[in-house]
Amino acid sequence: MKVLLAQPRGFCAGVVRAVDIVELALKKFGPPVYVRHEIVHNKRVVEGLRAKGAVFVDDIAEIPSGAVTIFSAHGVSRAVVKGAEERSLDILDATCPLVAKVHAQGQRYAQSGSEVVLIGHAGHIEVEGTLGRIDGKVHLIGTVEEALNVQIAPGTKLSYVTQTTLSVDDTRDIITVLNTRFPGIQGPDVKDICYATQNRQQAVRDLASRANVILVLGAENSSNSNRLREIGEDMDVPSYLIDDATMLDPAWLVGKEVVGITAGASAPEALVDELIAKLRTIADVEVEHLDGVTENIVFKLPQQLRDVAVAS
Repeated sequence: MKVLLAQPRGFCAGVVRAVDIVELALKKFGPPVYVRHEIVHNKRVVEGLRAKGAVFVDDIAEIPSGAVTIFSAHGVSRAVVKGAEERSLDILDATCPLVAKVHAQGQRYAQSGSEVVLIGHAGHIEVEGTLGRIDGKVHLIGTVEEALNVQIAPGTKLSYVTQTTLSVDDTRDIITVLNTRFPGIQGPDVKDICYATQNRQQAVRDLASRANVILVLGAENSSNSNRLREIGEDMDVPSYLIDDATMLDPAWLVGKEVVGITAGASAPEALVDELIAKLRTIADVEVEHLDGVTENIVFKLPQQLRDVAVAS
């Protein structure tokens, strides 16, 4: 069996920063450290941090007054920030800088008198946070059909922003419809789209051009991981999203000589190593790393943690 590894795969810079923030906070302040929502969408990461003393909560009301509190990489609404401040929580913000950039851009559009179209998935935690960061009217749309049917009053100034886990390809058709229906609409430059989402999606396309089956490591509630599986399926390659090697069904591999592996932006490389080890129990495995983009982006840590980061 030949195993092809996508490049890039796994952790992006925003996830690395978020996980580092929790680990450094535990080192500096000691446990418990409270995290509002899963820091990133991956069970292995969350369980590892929980074992070190991180406490994950869905609501800041569950956090004792004055406790060290971390906002997840997905970002939070201003109402959550206000609630945390009212409880005198010691806040560390692990919001991905690219998500924060969307918040700022959407708010700038709103302050300029524009209604804002947010392209994203209803109910996704990042989208909920973004909706709570933009003053004024926001229209949430997630499909071409919704773009065709969204009702905007004639003469309305209009702008759009997108969920970061959607790539240029994911949003292209929606944006085309918006530009056709509302010729004056403003939006961010293509370069403002999350680099990690775009790179991982291109990598899985490269994988699909050679693999007979694709295994995507990532959580069921991870938007970007689900999209990687969908892209493989769209290219007529059987593709499966799994949490880890224990979910591998050997039946998927019957008659498949070339297995492609990739991982969502929240999935640690250890999961890839474990999956390859599992495959070695099934067949003789030859591993090949595909060529692809090398990511070297690093995001700064919060000021409160830089001393302990240097000491580490």
